[in-house]
Amino acid sequence: MYSLAAPPPTLRQHFGRRSFLPSKESTVWQIESGLVRTQTWLEDGSVITLGLWGKGDVVGQGLSLVEPYQMECLSKVEASPVIDWQQDANIWRSYLQQHERFLLIRSQKRVDTMILHLLNWLAKKCGREVTEGHLIDLRLTHQDIAEILGTTRVTVTRTLNQFEQQGMITRLPLQRIVLKEEETWHYQI
Repeated sequence: MYSLAAPPPTLRQHFGRRSFLPSKESTVWQIESGLVRTQTWLEDGSVITLGLWGKGDVVGQGLSLVEPYQMECLSKVEASPVIDWQQDANIWRSYLQQHERFLLIRSQKRVDTMILHLLNWLAKKCGREVTEGHLIDLRLTHQDIAEILGTTRVTVTRTLNQFEQQGMITRLPLQRIVLKEEETWHYQI
């Protein structure tokens, strides 16, 4: 994770859930808090998730060749514009490393493994430790997870039900999930 020096408070901007970060080729955004999904879509309207970005990550149109390109806030987001970023190797390295992490999640052969890897990533990136495990305090719908992973909402619902029955997760109101760490490692082996 790459972190720039703390920007002046006047540069930090707040974005609501389901809003979009402004997209300019000359500016990238450093995420201070929240979760951002970069996405595009195909001719048939299918949404393609290009990456997920959380605290400390840098994201922006100028880092991508994909058109169309959007940066959707999946939660409340606080972000700062980074103006002179093109020559900063750390920004490029951070961006590529985050893309690789997302590619590894999406490259799992089984959907249940993909979902589990996504939940682990979200727990580490956006979650907080609670007595029962890690609380993923994001309001991600089953459709959001399906679009992120390129699967169907029905498959996500079935898999999360299975995880809950196996005691790997606890689902709370408002689409929040507690991931029970010791159960997760047993599942992955």
